Amino acid sequence: MQERSERTRRRLVCAGAGMFQLHGYANATLGDIASAAGVTKGALYFHFASKDELAQAVQQRGCALLHGAVRQLREDGASPLQTLIDITHWLARTLYEDPAVAASFRITKECTVTGARPAAEARPAPVDFQATWMSVVRALLRQARDTGELPAAGRDWESAQALVAAAACGIEVMAGTGMPYGELQRNVSALWHLLLPGLVAGAGADAYRTDTAPADAGAFLERAV
Repeated sequence: MQERSERTRRRLVCAGAGMFQLHGYANATLGDIASAAGVTKGALYFHFASKDELAQAVQQRGCALLHGAVRQLREDGASPLQTLIDITHWLARTLYEDPAVAASFRITKECTVTGARPAAEARPAPVDFQATWMSVVRALLRQARDTGELPAAGRDWESAQALVAAAACGIEVMAGTGMPYGELQRNVSALWHLLLPGLVAGAGADAYRTDTAPADAGAFLERAV
């Protein structure tokens, strides 16, 4: 029974992610989400008391995917800077592969910026995928600095940090334009070709791979909840 309940919950989170990605928080209805998941509305309410709770679960999945991919890359031996490069490629790919990530960005923007939640629900969201993404980017950048990977950035650390953070945010924006994945992947690679010389100085940039991240970084998609 517990295993079946968990499967139902996962289906609801997946269906909710798809609906939030396509229609946004305000326009996605619980009835449509239940129908997409192949369950009754009563079954949906058994797992989630409100649309807000379901949206939080979608963002929690997005965060789990992100943290799991970073952890796997680091366990595989990637340095902090290479992990940062790889995780931007991971994001580009995952925005097309798993609706939880694209939906998490959309939920964050609509619910914290435009106020899509009803006034009674207007409160700080306990999960904010956009903030989590930026926190991961900044943490990896700091680790790269602290381990000596960024000698050039040290001369103007705040500017380097702001530039990389802005570039990382731009990946989701480009994907949101409907750009084909192949084009987005090439843009992310080109972005790092421009950024790296200013971060590591001179020939040091040649030590880093700027194309797509290893395929096994995507394996976490099958394991994260």
